[in-house]
Amino acid sequence: MDTPPPLEPHPESSRPTIDMVPAGYAEHARSWCIGLHLSGFSGILLGWSLMHIIAPLAIWLIKRADSPDIDATGKEVLNFQISYSIYTGVAILLCFALVGFLILPVVLITWIVCMVLAAVKVSNGESYRYPLTIRFLK
Repeated sequence: MDTPPPLEPHPESSRPTIDMVPAGYAEHARSWCIGLHLSGFSGILLGWSLMHIIAPLAIWLIKRADSPDIDATGKEVLNFQISYSIYTGVAILLCFALVGFLILPVVLITWIVCMVLAAVKVSNGESYRYPLTIRFLK
């Protein structure tokens, strides 16, 4: 029976390695953009009436210099949240004329659907512009 030749030690460079690559810059910006779109839900979760505007505003002010995508998304989200706050206020005022009871649920459902749709689109790498939004910030 023949004995196999002895194993030669391999230098460190020939060892198989796993390269740990940090998340890319675009992926980091995309995560913040998704967070910006979903930050409008903080108004519902925290129960404070202006939190759906304050949360995206805070994120945008802190992170806008990191990426032009975050800057553009923050402006879009703030325009959307302010616009739909105005629409909700008008619908509440129209409740006194009984028409608002029909308009208010439509505005609230549209608000929720648009935020979820925007987050899904951005997570897939697409851009999203909210419908019926007044462009306060350009």
